[in-house]
Amino acid sequence: QVQLVESGGGLVQAGGSLRLSCAASGRTFGTYTVGWFRQGPGKEREFVGISWSGGSTTYDDSVKGRFTISRDNAKNTVYLQMNSLKPEDTAVYYCAATKYYKSTYSLRGSYDYWGQGTQVTVSS
Repeated sequence: QVQLVESGGGLVQAGGSLRLSCAASGRTFGTYTVGWFRQGPGKEREFVGISWSGGSTTYDDSVKGRFTISRDNAKNTVYLQMNSLKPEDTAVYYCAATKYYKSTYSLRGSYDYWGQGTQVTVSS
């Protein structure tokens, strides 16, 4: 069982930056693939990006070039660095984890564990 806890959300002006953290329990977290999702007001939860267990990353086009995912396996933590934030980035951000590679990584159902979410609000 893996427990995930997000932190780092808050209120920021457009153009600003925030770094979210996803801290996990478990000694083998480095073997997990970790995805980031977000859910804006009145919207479906959508894929943001993923940190594969091997360390590489994949991003949705909407955040490519602005968001960066990194991980520190020694600290059991995955980070989402968000730069050049826009009002449309306003959402609750979630991290999710799975031990298995899935080609459907952008879908919510591909993950076994979820955090509780952290709110990010970008003002114009």
